[in-house]
Amino acid sequence: MDRTPDTLSSSTNRALRRLVVPAIILLGLLLVTASFLVDAAVTPSILAANHGHWNHSRIVALCSQYGDWPELMILGLLGYVLARWLRNVRWQKILLAAMIASTLSGMTANALRLTTGRTRPRAVAEQGWYGPKHGDQWLIGQADFNSFPSGHTATAFGFAGVLLFASPLWGLPAMLVAAAIALSRLLLGAHHPSDIVIAAAMALAIAWWVWKKSRSRRSPQEGSC
Repeated sequence: MDRTPDTLSSSTNRALRRLVVPAIILLGLLLVTASFLVDAAVTPSILAANHGHWNHSRIVALCSQYGDWPELMILGLLGYVLARWLRNVRWQKILLAAMIASTLSGMTANALRLTTGRTRPRAVAEQGWYGPKHGDQWLIGQADFNSFPSGHTATAFGFAGVLLFASPLWGLPAMLVAAAIALSRLLLGAHHPSDIVIAAAMALAIAWWVWKKSRSRRSPQEGSC
């Protein structure tokens, strides 16, 4: 029996989905462990590569500037409107789930980083974990002490994670974009590697949960992507 391109695409997506979750769990565990081990070495390496300065190239700055929650919500909303216009119920659900996962991931990351008191690599203060209060000074809301975990990374991977779980053929490029956003935060001196890795792992877990809940409400009008 001949297989149409749509059937092949659907079969490929199903096969990739079976491999995605165990691969991500294994990779996440390895990266989380490794990230804390390389934290101390990354900062001097970035500074050495940029003659004692953080990387402020145009592309790095743009990734950081436009890879945050508001821009992701605009992108998701535009995609949702397009999917609605095309009457593609499945992609409406995917994009709504991506926006929800991105928002929940960002909220979780922000709640944590306001209280961990970890210094950013570029901070003038001595590097360390100070908690919500150091001495008589509250550190909540002070940007230099809000490094762990990365909010940009969490929102980006929360959005991309849903796309990855729902449609790996689209999700893999989205993950590369999320990785570029995370890398830009590293190169700007805004975060340590572990800030980024933990944020990404947390966001992917949230994305998986949101997509799983979304799939349980499957509509008969949905087609394959």
